[in-house]
Amino acid sequence: MPKKVIAVVGANQAPPEILALAERAGRAVAKAGAVLVCGGLGGCMAASCKGAHAEGGLTMGFLPSNDPKTANPDIDLVIPTNMGVMRNLLIILSADAVIAIDGGLGTLSEIAVALQHKKPVFGIGTWTVDPQRSGGAEVVACATPEEAVAKALAAARA
Repeated sequence: MPKKVIAVVGANQAPPEILALAERAGRAVAKAGAVLVCGGLGGCMAASCKGAHAEGGLTMGFLPSNDPKTANPDIDLVIPTNMGVMRNLLIILSADAVIAIDGGLGTLSEIAVALQHKKPVFGIGTWTVDPQRSGGAEVVACATPEEAVAKALAAARA
C-alpha cells in the first residue's frame, strides 16, 4: 500500500514559536510513516522538513523556481517547477490531507485549493473558512501539531 502524503503549509517567515509547531508537525508526520510535502523553501516549510528528517522521514518539495539549489537542506525529493505560486496546486494535489500552520496569503491560497479539491484541511492558528459560503468545506481547528497529524492521517485513510 502506498504511503500517505501530508502537506504542511504555512508562512515562509515565521516567529520561533510557529516554527516549533511546524517542526513538531514534521516529526509527527514522519513518526506516522507518511511522506511530507511542502513548497520546499524556508519558514514553516523548512521547520517541518527538519522535524521529519529528525525522525527519519521522507520529504518532497515543489519549488517555485527552476533552481534546485534554493530548496531547504531537508528536502529529499526536490521538484523545481519554475511556476511561482502556481506550484501551490501541485503541492495540494499531491497530498492526501493538508495541515496549515499560521500563514499569510500563500497559505490561504493553498487552503482554498485544498478545499476546492475536497482535500481535508487541519489548521493550527491559521485561516478559518465559513462553511456556509464554502459549500460545507472547513478548516478543522486543532490545538496541537500531533492532533492535526492524527486527524489528517485518519481522514487520508478514510
